Amino acid sequence: QVQLVESGGGLVQAGGSLRLSCAASGSIFSVNVMGWYRQAPGNQRELVATITSGGVTNYSDSVKGRFTISRDNAKNTVSLQMNSLKPEDTAVYYCWVFVMKYNYWGQGTQVTVSS
Repeated sequence: QVQLVESGGGLVQAGGSLRLSCAASGSIFSVNVMGWYRQAPGNQRELVATITSGGVTNYSDSVKGRFTISRDNAKNTVSLQMNSLKPEDTAVYYCWVFVMKYNYWGQGTQVTVSS
């Protein structure tokens, strides 16, 4: 089992910044990919960004150039720096980890961007 604990959500005005962090613990033998997804009310959960243990990143087109994902392999943490936030970025953000063929999810943290 892998446990994920997120932090850093909140309320911010459009154009502002927030940083999300996620700490993974438990049976992390070889963390392959870590990342963030988000889900807005009435919408499906969507990919925001992912990063492999080798540092290869992938971003959704909607956040490219504004968000930056990073990780610390030694501490099993992943972070998401979100700049130039827009009201459409408002959602619950979920930390995600893919380990040993299994997907694990955090409990979610709310990000609200006011216009």
